[in-house]
Amino acid sequence: MEHSSPRKPHLSSLPLDSENKATEFHPFSTSPPHMLAFHLAWLSLFSCFFSTFSIPPLIPIMRQNLNLSAADVGAAGTAAFVGSIFSRLAMGPVCDLVGPRIASAALSLITAPIVLATAFISSPTSFILVRFLIGFCLANFVANQFWMSSLFSTSVVGLANGFAAGWANMGAGVAQLTMPLLYSFVKSFNVPENTAWRVIFVVPATFQAITAIMVLIYGQELPCKDSIKVSNKPKESFLRLLFNGLMNYRGWILGLIYGCCFGVEMTMDNIVAQYFYYRFGVNLQVAGTIAACFGLTNWFARPMGGVVSDQMAKLFGVRGRLWGLWAVLTVAGLLCVLMGRANSVGGSIGVMCMFSVFVQAASGLTFGIVPFVSKRSLGVISGMTGSGGTVGAVVTQMLLFSGDKFSTQTSISVMGLMMIICTLPISLIYFPQWGGMFCTPNETSIDEEDYSLLV
Repeated sequence: MEHSSPRKPHLSSLPLDSENKATEFHPFSTSPPHMLAFHLAWLSLFSCFFSTFSIPPLIPIMRQNLNLSAADVGAAGTAAFVGSIFSRLAMGPVCDLVGPRIASAALSLITAPIVLATAFISSPTSFILVRFLIGFCLANFVANQFWMSSLFSTSVVGLANGFAAGWANMGAGVAQLTMPLLYSFVKSFNVPENTAWRVIFVVPATFQAITAIMVLIYGQELPCKDSIKVSNKPKESFLRLLFNGLMNYRGWILGLIYGCCFGVEMTMDNIVAQYFYYRFGVNLQVAGTIAACFGLTNWFARPMGGVVSDQMAKLFGVRGRLWGLWAVLTVAGLLCVLMGRANSVGGSIGVMCMFSVFVQAASGLTFGIVPFVSKRSLGVISGMTGSGGTVGAVVTQMLLFSGDKFSTQTSISVMGLMMIICTLPISLIYFPQWGGMFCTPNETSIDEEDYSLLV
């Protein structure tokens, strides 16, 4: 599909396939257009995660100043995820229509002023509203993964998706670490507490706007469009693309699975600093540092999931990708159960770090499968899967971490059990060309272009 990008294409220094997708991935290269787009995509999404999770580490302070109840804090956490459900679902078709570069930059520029508006909240209602609206910027995740799937071949797409999302997700961990430090720094100038936490929100808002402008100026959706193989089949309408995506049951299952890995990860980002602050009595800076450890493992954990997915595919095909996802997510669920039962600070931190590695790797493994579900409706499938992540966060936040019905440690263990149970539908995913976990491929050959329309 042609996207609205009149920019002159750059010649690539990477080996390309027949669709001009790169067959190699060099994460420390900045060569245009493939690797430059990779760095712009992850940095832009990084800023969105930084903005969204800049609030949770400051909640113990904001709670006093704004007179927030436990119910208000829980509702705001849920609202942040609800805001991104519909925006993620809508972002997929938008990427299909205008391309990931424009979609990503536009959303970041629209939501940056809302991040800055955090400085002006004065009541529980405005606190919940701002968290809801900021959550919309997380839809940039869909553009991020769509962009990588458009630029990199199937042999390395799991790796590219894993690195792009993994490095971006570190924004949540960096926010947990830096926002308490920025608050302490501003407060050291004898700035009143109620003013100090407000002033520092200019940092995430400005950062998000700058990265959006960089994406617009330097990004490129597709390399060398003129030489890409053109299909002989008629171009499909937006509604047809949307219908094909929504009718593909694999997209719904992957949405459920993603809710059990990335959704759980976002829930932990929302509650982990408060968990250590209130349960073990550590101070605000220490709680933020511990919480940062959970998010910062994305630097290698989610890319590692992409590597595992691609390696399993080399050995066992797409069936290997499915088995790898099931195994890693099951281990993550077991570690989540164990974390809730750990009774010491050291033990809890150790299990949390192992849990973070596996749950983030499972997210990488999930998007190692997404590009194989549908070529024509890739944006829709990406949006469905991405929305599943935020739905999972909303469900776990509402059921387990809103109010005082369960202790936080009990809720963490129950969340792990939910993860283990929800891995079972992976066995239902079947690709006629490649098979499923327990099923062999269909011997009848299927045309590659027709395959994307199968439901």
